[in-house]
Amino acid sequence: MPGIKIFTGSSHPELTGLILDRLGIPPSPAVVKRFPNAETSVELGVSVRDADVFLIQSGSHSMNDHLMELLIMISSCRSASARRITAVLPYFPYNKQSKKKKARGAISAKLVANMLSVAGVDHIITLELHSSLTQGFFNKPCDNLLAQPSLAKYISDHFRSDKCIMVSKNAGGTRRVAQLADILKIDFALIHRERYHIREGNNVTEEYETKLSLVGDVNEKICLVLDDVIDGTHSFIDSCEHLKKCSAEKVYIVAVHGILSGNALKVIENCEAINGIIVTNSYPIPPEKKRMSTKLVQLDISGLLAEAIRRTHNGESMSFLFHHPL
Repeated sequence: MPGIKIFTGSSHPELTGLILDRLGIPPSPAVVKRFPNAETSVELGVSVRDADVFLIQSGSHSMNDHLMELLIMISSCRSASARRITAVLPYFPYNKQSKKKKARGAISAKLVANMLSVAGVDHIITLELHSSLTQGFFNKPCDNLLAQPSLAKYISDHFRSDKCIMVSKNAGGTRRVAQLADILKIDFALIHRERYHIREGNNVTEEYETKLSLVGDVNEKICLVLDDVIDGTHSFIDSCEHLKKCSAEKVYIVAVHGILSGNALKVIENCEAINGIIVTNSYPIPPEKKRMSTKLVQLDISGLLAEAIRRTHNGESMSFLFHHPL
């Protein structure tokens, strides 16, 4: 593809390598340096004057360092007279902080969107934002790709549809679950959570208990507990255990972004209520973590991202990508 330059950040070399292989072009050279005081420096190794530049950098466990690296790369390309700069962020940094949870909190996802704009980005490509409202934070075009077609293809290829049921582990995820269930033409269920404080006499302590109740029938069904992100495991595990108590045959966790902080994979491996976990490779999982689990399946979404880059460069419509697995 003439006139295109693709630079890869250091957050997820495995995924960026797969994207470049699918596009059939080598990465443009750039040198990223980390100084002893933790500052980052980026030096482009090729001219980008009047070029269509794509910068691939996903969120990672070193989120702040890699975000700063991306901002500096964008600024470097802008200073070097790039014609258009597109940031490709498979996992958008601070994705889940898309609203105020407390009166004096910040909407950090909006701050990141502003930072990208100030650095000089022209276009953002990302995957499955936590909230669709996040797209309104950008004052530049943003394509929020969906992993649903890829997840639906994997599920239909590996599970009997008449035995499956999609499950939302809380009310907030119902829309996402209903959409995937509609694509697969299967039923869905909801786990309702009711929290109440533990009282000690007339005092209410900070401790609370959660009562789970199931809306739907999972008897002898294969339950697919869906969410956009899995980071910690507490809510997933108590949901899966509750489904097993409700006579589910098997229970699988399905998520787009597998952050899996700390020993999350080990906890899932040791949980008898969970038969497997299915995520995409949008977020880097270190090899040593992958070796902890026999239950982990990673779906490759490099084809989706590579096609999005190709279509953006050629000025083609993105509509096809929202309905077809790649």
